[in-house]
Amino acid sequence: MSPELNRLTEVLPRPSAPTQTPDWDAAEAALGTALPADYKELITTYGGGFVDGYLLLLEPGCSNDVYDQLKISAEREEANDALWQYEDKPAEMNADGNRLLCWATTDNGEYLYWLVQPGDTPDSRPILINDESGEDWERYAMTVTQFLTAVLSGEARSHILWDEFPLEQHQFHPAREM
Repeated sequence: MSPELNRLTEVLPRPSAPTQTPDWDAAEAALGTALPADYKELITTYGGGFVDGYLLLLEPGCSNDVYDQLKISAEREEANDALWQYEDKPAEMNADGNRLLCWATTDNGEYLYWLVQPGDTPDSRPILINDESGEDWERYAMTVTQFLTAVLSGEARSHILWDEFPLEQHQFHPAREM
């Protein structure tokens, strides 16, 4: 287990039942890009699920459609393309070939993405968070595991995510149990 994931498990209780590992090759083929190693390790350990009654951690091919990264990512790409015909897109999306790949969402309608750039290294992709209105964006130069650990431990605070997130006592509910 990586040091980053080990640190997250100290903050966020792991599920008691083992997860079923996604078919990473199929997921990456469907998404058209390689996924960050920390995300793969995170999903292999936790699976998709509900964090602190607010954040939906997505898993490629999850049997619960609400948590299926493949489905949600495709829906978000289509929705963003339509939205950006009428609204300003984030500055990062002005470069040719850049795209957003969704890895989490919230029950309030915020979306958490990786910024995927041509020729990038998956493990160095920044995180972009979009508010429910589609207008406000935040950027974090850290991995998913680092981000979750920082937010859950109180080391980082998003101005977009719900004020009552995270909870004092962290909870993880696996998608497969919902």
